[in-house]
Formats: sequence, structure tokens, C-alpha cells
Amino acid sequence: MVLTIRALDGEPRLAHGFSTLALGSMRRGADDPSPGTSARRAFVQELGLDPDRLTVAGAVHGADVARVDVPSAAVEGVDALVTARAGIPLLATFADCYPILLWDPELPALALVHAGWRGTEAGVAPAAVRALAREYGSEPRKLVAGIGPGICGDCYEVGEEVADRFDPEIVRPSPGGRYLLDLAAANVRALLAAGLCRDRIHMLGVCTMESPDLPSHRRSPDGNRFACLAAIR
Repeated sequence: MVLTIRALDGEPRLAHGFSTLALGSMRRGADDPSPGTSARRAFVQELGLDPDRLTVAGAVHGADVARVDVPSAAVEGVDALVTARAGIPLLATFADCYPILLWDPELPALALVHAGWRGTEAGVAPAAVRALAREYGSEPRKLVAGIGPGICGDCYEVGEEVADRFDPEIVRPSPGGRYLLDLAAANVRALLAAGLCRDRIHMLGVCTMESPDLPSHRRSPDGNRFACLAAIR
């Protein structure tokens, strides 16, 4: 089973999807250490793309962005990939962090972003917006954003040391004396500040912790991951 963002489904040159546990874990493990694991390759094929051209972001919870002009297997040390080349499937894996897609339908050009709390605080989504503008001339106001599954603001409990890093408007006390952080709202705010239009930011609205179809590190820290896959057709 593959989840998609309905507002992006109508983009004829964009392929995108979020894997569920029905397709297996998308984690790269010791028993399958290559960037293109069997589960990942099956996911790529599910979207009608070439698994031999797969390019994977080796996320480190930062804000670095890499440009992809040729298939590169794994791009280590970055949390966002941008490309304007057709037929290169971009992939990143997640457990509770948010996948963010940025799509310029006019060029076209594409960014795939991995946004956990550290990357969100560091500004990874705006960094990807700037990379699209710098590398390809994309105008932020013309970009379309899709925010995929992630842990919701009712479930993401953090300590004071994390809560203090974010605007109080997206943080509230939790019953256990900690705090609930709305990471999706933080990224929407960041995208708006980067120049995107609110009516062009779309959310899937599925919480990883609440959905048994998706892995969640908070619910079950078993190492399983889902993937976001996107490519220009």
C-alpha cells in the first residue's frame, strides 16, 4: 500500500508516494546494506520508476541540501535532495520525522526533505526552497509543498530543552509535565516565511504514532522505517 497527497496526484510530471509497512521496512540494515534494498527497489517499481537510478538521502538531522544531476545511490550527510532531472527517484526514510516535498511544476524541479525536530530548527525546509531558487531559478511563491506522514502535535511529547527552541504558539504543556510540539505546524510556518503561499502547502494529515500502517519510533522503537519517494517523470 502506498499513500499519496491528493493535491499532488494531479501533477502529471510528478511521481510521489509514502510506503507503508505492507511494503516492508525501508531501513538499510546489516542483512541488506546496499542503498537500494529489496524493499526499496520494490517500492520504486510500485511507482513505475527505475530502481537502478535510485538516489537516497543519508539523513543526519541537519539542514544541508545536495543537488542531484545523475543517479548517485546514496548521498551521505544531507537531509534534502534537489533535482531538475527526470527519471531519478529520490528517497529518504522516516519513523516519526516529516517528509516534505517541494515541487516546481513550471520548470519542473523537485526537492525531497527530511525534517525531524533538529532539522526543522536548523531550517532544512527553507534551505531546500533556497536551493531550488539558487540551482534552478524556482520562485518560492510558485512552489507547491506536500507534507507527508509524521508524528502529530497531540502525540509528540518533548522535554523543555527541545520545547524552548520553538515558538510557544506551537508548543503546549502535556499532562505528564512535559510539552507537546507541533512539528508539522513548525514546518508550515517555515515554508510560509520562505515565501510559499499558504494555499499551495498541502498536508497528508496522517500521524505515524497513531497509524498501525506506519512505523513510529515513539510507538515501537524497532528500527523500522517508511520511505518517501519522489521523481520527475
